[in-house]
Amino acid sequence: MFSWDDDPDLNITPLVDVMLVLMAILMVTAPTITFQEQIDLPQGSKTVHVTKPQTLTIRMDRKRKIYLNKDVYSLKTFADDFVNKALGMDKHKEVYIRADEHLSYKDVMYLLKSVKAAGFQKVSLITQ
Repeated sequence: MFSWDDDPDLNITPLVDVMLVLMAILMVTAPTITFQEQIDLPQGSKTVHVTKPQTLTIRMDRKRKIYLNKDVYSLKTFADDFVNKALGMDKHKEVYIRADEHLSYKDVMYLLKSVKAAGFQKVSLITQ
């Protein structure tokens, strides 16, 4: 016989399992959904021409020879020679330094310091 005093047990475990599976499916598939919308971009001004910034590349090989354009310098005399050569150059140029991986850290930092001492501020080391 049925009594009103009995507390029925509500088993929600299957409901929770189904919801967790649906949530996992949603989490896996949501990042793969892509939307494509047509966007009409405004026409820009054609009077302004963007110029590519001037760069300067300095290379140092394994034998500590430094190459700047077609000139070759030794590491010992590079600092003075580069200061003299840089007098007529634009100091706002970006300077890229490429050095052989077998060189010592001290030699590469000496090259970097020499370029900075000549007045260049935008100096970067290039790696592969």
